[in-house]
Amino acid sequence: MDAIARYFRFQQHRTSYGQEAVAGLTTFMTMSYIIVVNPAIMAAAGLPREASMVATIATAIFGTVLMGLYANRPFAVAPYMGENAFLAFTVVAQLGFPWTQALGAAFIAGVLFILLTLTKVRQWLLDAVPLNLRYSFAVGIGLFMTFIGLNETGIVTLGAAGAPVHTGNLTSRAVLVALFGFLLIAVLMIRKFPGAILVGIAATTLLAYVTGVAQAPGAVVSMPPSLAPIFLKMDIRGALSMGFFGVVLTIFVMAFVDTMGTLIGLSARANLLVEGTLPQIERPMLVDALATTFAAVSGTSTAGAYIESATGIESGGRTGFTSLVTAGCFALALFFAPLVAAVPPQAYGPALIIVGLLMLAPIVKIDFNDYTELIPAFAVVALMSFTYNIGIGITAGFVLAPFCKVVAGRWREVKPGLWVLAGLSLAFFVFYPYV
Repeated sequence: MDAIARYFRFQQHRTSYGQEAVAGLTTFMTMSYIIVVNPAIMAAAGLPREASMVATIATAIFGTVLMGLYANRPFAVAPYMGENAFLAFTVVAQLGFPWTQALGAAFIAGVLFILLTLTKVRQWLLDAVPLNLRYSFAVGIGLFMTFIGLNETGIVTLGAAGAPVHTGNLTSRAVLVALFGFLLIAVLMIRKFPGAILVGIAATTLLAYVTGVAQAPGAVVSMPPSLAPIFLKMDIRGALSMGFFGVVLTIFVMAFVDTMGTLIGLSARANLLVEGTLPQIERPMLVDALATTFAAVSGTSTAGAYIESATGIESGGRTGFTSLVTAGCFALALFFAPLVAAVPPQAYGPALIIVGLLMLAPIVKIDFNDYTELIPAFAVVALMSFTYNIGIGITAGFVLAPFCKVVAGRWREVKPGLWVLAGLSLAFFVFYPYV
């Protein structure tokens, strides 16, 4: 076995170069939408779209390479959805703070994450999370991904207040193409076809072009725009002002719980957990902390492990080599952005639906006979899905877990770290409606 295979422990994880390459490419194709979507959201805060695209890709490359080489995990890293919308639409558009101050808050959150990781405080907090609650993270993220896929493809659409969601136009070409993609991936997986998800995405993309659902890219190659307009523009002093405390706290808690839930959820799907815990989890946690700091310096929102990494894991990704392949694809995207942007939601949406289904597996490990365990776990799953927010679901679980134990007279079962998480979560809910 060569040195690279030994470094990534291919034999231990029963994987190969081909398997990891397919997984890395699958992850990239599933999450490549971030290259277009994140700059569009940050543009609402006043950041130039072209420079923001470069910052998005640079952050993904930096974080994903670190995740591969240092943490040896098949998790891709990129700017978080949710946090970017919070910064753009709430902090800047609604509250009127400048985007430089918002980036300053993201930078502070990143530095705090680094310190908490190096001092092992994040590990201490994670160890305090009950096992049943950890399983609920994976289940909730699975349903969250499924809903994203259903909505992106048009199979389910958002409605008015009387009917928040309803069935889309199932006879439209766009939905029919998406349904074809779902069925194709399902058939390939049933037949145990190698690279089923990747083949499904590619075939559905071509069908979308042929049927006119999506437009094939005109240009394929383009030079990267300059990063100068947003590089090193964060206002740290402004973010440290008392009036900005609620914003910093909200960003910190959202990024903290998103990362915790995503790492555990992905690890559960990849069978990397040992007694409910990911060995050496401090490594991927440090990577996400460094990525968040790098993202703010580059000019974009907080970053961390992406739930779409589950598609690569399902395609066989088990080591950091998968992440290196994904990072390489992001590097190429700097020059092939028009081609990457042309992959339509009708192609990657079905993959999210399929992987969401597969991530439901840990639900059988949740103790349905102990209501002090079941109620917090249910709150995590339900609120992740129905509020369209991973952070809301996890923080609700952190509050309910010790509450249920106290009501049952079993408060001694609550570890000190869970009380800290409950306190942070309560503070998050106090400030969240006002920031």
